[in-house]
Amino acid sequence: MFFVGIDVASQKHDCCVLDAQGKVCAEFQFRNNREGFDYLFEILSQLDSAENIKIGLEATGIYSTNLLAFLRRNGFEATTFNPLHIKKRLSATTLRKTKTDKSDAKFIADTVMHETSQPDTPVSYHISELKSLTRFRFQLVQDCSRAKIQAKAALHTLFPEFSSAFSDVFGASAKAILSKYPSAADVANCRISSLEKVLSSASRGRFGRAKAEELKQLAKQSIGVFSAAKALALQSYLQQIQLFEAQVAEVDRQIKAIMDEIDSPILSVPGIGYTLGATILAEIGDVRRFSSPAKLLAFAGMEPSIYQSGNFKPSSGKMVKRGSPHLRWALGQAARLVPQYTHTFSLYLDKKLSEKKHYSVATSHVAKKLVRVLFAILSKDVSFSDNISHFAA
Repeated sequence: MFFVGIDVASQKHDCCVLDAQGKVCAEFQFRNNREGFDYLFEILSQLDSAENIKIGLEATGIYSTNLLAFLRRNGFEATTFNPLHIKKRLSATTLRKTKTDKSDAKFIADTVMHETSQPDTPVSYHISELKSLTRFRFQLVQDCSRAKIQAKAALHTLFPEFSSAFSDVFGASAKAILSKYPSAADVANCRISSLEKVLSSASRGRFGRAKAEELKQLAKQSIGVFSAAKALALQSYLQQIQLFEAQVAEVDRQIKAIMDEIDSPILSVPGIGYTLGATILAEIGDVRRFSSPAKLLAFAGMEPSIYQSGNFKPSSGKMVKRGSPHLRWALGQAARLVPQYTHTFSLYLDKKLSEKKHYSVATSHVAKKLVRVLFAILSKDVSFSDNISHFAA
């Protein structure tokens, strides 16, 4: 049996091979390209058959994705370790602060040798696509929110009274006006007929002459200061917002298509729609890799931390917030929505609130109960039922 540790980096990877006695058989580097991967395969093939080689590496996201796919295509199984786990284990074995890619590779190989860890379960194509789509959507929404904050800041200088004329300054009508007339001075100096035409077209006839006159009056009395630079910035932010919203819509379309195809029972849970359902499924992957709901809860970083020393015993621990932040976010959102549509979860939330728990604390308890339910329906591939006492036991 041989144990292989790979320290992953962006341009090259360090590799260390140990035999069954823990002796170093080989130490080498290989490039993060086809030539380097072929070199790794050549060395591994000379050692033994694939089933007698255990490979380990840190979960480093994008830098390890292609390497893992290459290893699996060639019949090798690999285990990915949480970098925090490797760091803590290394700290526990030595007081020295010696850290190199070469030493890290050897330590990972040693971890593979001495720890009973299961190889990673290959992720299906659909789940892999959902993970990419949901994380991309999350980033798009964040970028869109930042652009809206910056647009509001520019608008506050150019035309602070504008928001009083529209319930949503990023609605279709408001964006159409600001895209063409980004400042109070622009609105005040334009023709009333031009303003009316833009409003009528953008609102599909909802707004017309009256709204145009209201905007004209606000613009003439505005305390806004004209700035060509800020006006250009506002128009740029509006274009970014429009692009982000269009991209989110396209991502949502692709997410829905995949979710309809896989027909997961997670969509049977009232309150969990396509976006939340896709995020939860994508982050969990194959639910069978978790032996219990407690381990799934730990993966989401929603288990309570425990700190006890001497006579000190805390009454409760804070949420550890390690693991997948995207899964934790999705479960938190679901914990707020599901009680609105299911009687059992509504009663459970009311019970926690009646115990004088803060709303956020109460919903975290709902999220934990929801994890147990999701673990059951995904493991058994059955639809949700409001009578879930046998699920959440």
